[in-house]
Amino acid sequence: MLRTIDEHCVQDQVATDQATTSRRAHHSAPRADEGAARFDSTKNTNSSNSSNTGNTGKVIDLSLAGKGNYVAKRGALTEIVWFFIEAAIINNKFIPVSAVRVWLLRRFGARIGSGCRMPHPIRVKAPWNLEVGDNCWFGVNAWIYNQALIRIGSNVCISQDAFLTTGSHDLATNMDLRVAPIVIEDGVWITSKCVVQMGVTIGRSTVVTPLSVVHRSLDAEGVYGGNPVRFIRKRFAA
Repeated sequence: MLRTIDEHCVQDQVATDQATTSRRAHHSAPRADEGAARFDSTKNTNSSNSSNTGNTGKVIDLSLAGKGNYVAKRGALTEIVWFFIEAAIINNKFIPVSAVRVWLLRRFGARIGSGCRMPHPIRVKAPWNLEVGDNCWFGVNAWIYNQALIRIGSNVCISQDAFLTTGSHDLATNMDLRVAPIVIEDGVWITSKCVVQMGVTIGRSTVVTPLSVVHRSLDAEGVYGGNPVRFIRKRFAA
């Protein structure tokens, strides 16, 4: 009888020891999610170190950029008034009347010849920096970003979504604003979605094909296209 009781006690003790050993093994072994978390943490740390090591190039502090050679020709009040007029009328597709746009542009200092057509919404940053000859056409959403003078000759067509900009930034030093005028001579056609950059002159009767970027001055009577723009052929047969 005593032997039977002892055997039961030994069996109970063995079972208890096995359960304890199992619990200890369970708690000491890493769970799958814990292992994944540790792996992700290590991965993020390594990625961060790699990123910090790779980004060693110079970065220009944009908070230090200034107006460069830009000179405002009108006061802040005039610019604010024009901002609202441009938004409400000049760039409004519900006003399909050239005469209204021409009149307002002239009132704010633009010099515009006779017979010019502006029936569609356009944008003009500074009308006091705009000179346009006779019989010019402006397409839908043409954007005249003229922080410096833009002079457009007579019989010029500026097609839809063309962007003429006299401003850029000093990319090698401090990102100061830099401006230079644009001159578009008589008979030029700037076709749709072209970009004309600061400081260029486009020669008489030249055509710039769609989606082109004009980064340099172009000779007269040529057809140019591409990004950057290149000579394609003469416009008129010899």
